[in-house]
Amino acid sequence: QVQLVESGGGLVQPGGSLRLSCAASGRILSINAMGWYRQAPGKERELVATISSGGSTNYADSAKGRFTVSRDNAKNTAYLQMNSLKPEDTAVYYCNAEIREAWSYSPLDYWGQGTQVTVSS
Repeated sequence: QVQLVESGGGLVQPGGSLRLSCAASGRILSINAMGWYRQAPGKERELVATISSGGSTNYADSAKGRFTVSRDNAKNTAYLQMNSLKPEDTAVYYCNAEIREAWSYSPLDYWGQGTQVTVSS
């Protein structure tokens, strides 16, 4: 089965930067959209950014202008560059991908286990 693994989270000061990575592994034929979601304490999980197989991107208003989502199709990896981080960005960040796996009839939705991002002084 396909697995998504996030990395790059940590503790940063307000105004700092982090780059998250999401690596997909398994019997992958192709990956459609990939995206990043986050869930802060006491809040619902929300979309942060998505990127299509062709490179089209979509951002939440809170992320636009500060975050950049990208992908390396050769590595089956997505990235989230986060700049000008704010305390309200503190959350567990989850990678999501729609993946066509070998022997699968249609693409399926996969989630990583999350990586903690804490923005605090």
